[in-house]
Amino acid sequence: MTLVGHEFEITVEGAAHGGWCVGRRDEQVVFVRHALPGERVRVRVTEQTSRFLRGDAVEVLTASPDRVQAPCPFAGPGRCGGCDWQHAAPEAQRRIKAQVVSEQLRRIAGIDREVVVEELPGTPDGLGWRTRVRFTVDSEGRAGLRRHRSHEVEPVDRCLIASPGVADLGIPRVRWEGVRDVEAVASATSGDRAVVVTPTGSKLGPLPELGAPAAVLRRFKGGRVQHVRGRRGVRENAAGREYRLGANSFWQVHPAAADVLTGAVMEALEPGEGETALDLYCGVGLFTAALAEAVGPEGRTMGVESGSEAVRDARRNLRDMEQARIEQGDVAAQMREWADVHADLVVLDPPRSGAGAEVVRSIAGTRPRKVAYVSCDPATLARDLAEFDRSGYRLVALRAFDAFPMTHHVECLAVLEPVRPARRHLQD
Repeated sequence: MTLVGHEFEITVEGAAHGGWCVGRRDEQVVFVRHALPGERVRVRVTEQTSRFLRGDAVEVLTASPDRVQAPCPFAGPGRCGGCDWQHAAPEAQRRIKAQVVSEQLRRIAGIDREVVVEELPGTPDGLGWRTRVRFTVDSEGRAGLRRHRSHEVEPVDRCLIASPGVADLGIPRVRWEGVRDVEAVASATSGDRAVVVTPTGSKLGPLPELGAPAAVLRRFKGGRVQHVRGRRGVRENAAGREYRLGANSFWQVHPAAADVLTGAVMEALEPGEGETALDLYCGVGLFTAALAEAVGPEGRTMGVESGSEAVRDARRNLRDMEQARIEQGDVAAQMREWADVHADLVVLDPPRSGAGAEVVRSIAGTRPRKVAYVSCDPATLARDLAEFDRSGYRLVALRAFDAFPMTHHVECLAVLEPVRPARRHLQD
């Protein structure tokens, strides 16, 4: 019997990874959005499997003291899926994320650790921070955001977590005829803006007038972008350096994240002059540059990145550092080529899918004295930490940062050291 659309009351027990809370109905697990731990809610079932139900809290019968009125009118059951926790106070959001990270570490990696999610500076209310927003265009040319677990578009007139630079472009306030999606990028430090447009057909038609000047690029099938007008990318400043990056290249979307994470990585690794450092999934060279400066001209820093545009950006950004080298390619394949490299330090910042067993074992094979693992997904982080443990590396420190307020996402920094340090490190 299908239960989709059916409603019932449950008491929510706790939070789960992905922006859900968890309850039980007749011993069946129910994942609930728009609820908070401890609340009694009325749930409308949206999805049914043989093992569990998913649903929305459509009525709160007993509210948590952490519940607040969602600031965005487009948040709520059946509406925009971009934010998960707008109905929770910011400090409560951080507590929930900390509990989720701790639970993932315990369940997947067998690691018991208390976690504190640190607030990043500049966004105490959790709004106005996101410097990159991708809008989907519906059949009427209206730009909006996708509903949760759906291809349907929720038309919006604004996004409250978008940074002022993105908001000023006014993407949702104009019609986008013949366009599939529009990505708005606004530098947090230079004022540069870019708009990346994906047309529905082979030709890009006339574009609407935007509320602020911006470079325009066209995205082709497969992700390649072509410059149309204005700058080819944006400039960002972090850790005392300027970085140039194409509108398609990765950069942290919270204005404070690049500085905070770079400082945290350097504090964790404590690089010394003359050392060898690897930066895996290096992007446009943020951590590579900081490491290269620290190890000095007598040391060396080697980065690897698969994206061709990011590699071009990284090489340009590091052209003043002879001790830094960037390779383009798959990280696992590159680590096989570097099998004979003896690294003192390794930093990795993989995509949400994580590094995987082969990369983890390759890192351990270089016998670094410290590893800094930056992750935006606690589940794949925990999986890889378990593999590090099997490879002779233990977790010695973990920090978590609220780099994505209002959403379930959290940025973590795990620091690992060898259980048995290499002989050369003991001699040092």
